[in-house]
Amino acid sequence: MIYTEIEYQSELYTKSLELRYKILRKPLGLRFTKEFLSDEMNNFHLAAIEDNEIRAVVLLKPMEDNIVKMRQFAVDSKYQHQGIGQKLTKLAEQFAGEKNYKKIVLHARKSAVGFYLNMNYTLISKEFLEVGLPHYEMEKILEK
Repeated sequence: MIYTEIEYQSELYTKSLELRYKILRKPLGLRFTKEFLSDEMNNFHLAAIEDNEIRAVVLLKPMEDNIVKMRQFAVDSKYQHQGIGQKLTKLAEQFAGEKNYKKIVLHARKSAVGFYLNMNYTLISKEFLEVGLPHYEMEKILEK
């Protein structure tokens, strides 16, 4: 398994969209809009790749004040619970630190809060609804 940055609008990016749709959007009856996707050119796209296939993907969106937002995290259902998400999270943290970001923030689905707590993220909000599902805002200060 290779953990790396992928290029926006590349073949691997297209495959990452397919995975994100399958895991994150389709179960909720949501589609990607042009407006939603147009913002992604300014994001960092990180992925776990095996045999030229995307097994997991996450986006990092630069925010203000040296903060990056982790979003659109998806692991192929056939590869969940194998440590791929943990390794991709560590890559995202290392990548963000190398780009001089000081903090990662994210909106975690309620079902993923335990995963992020185990990765030393902190809850910073009460439960709220996003895309019709309960979420929590979480953060992690990156070490130097």
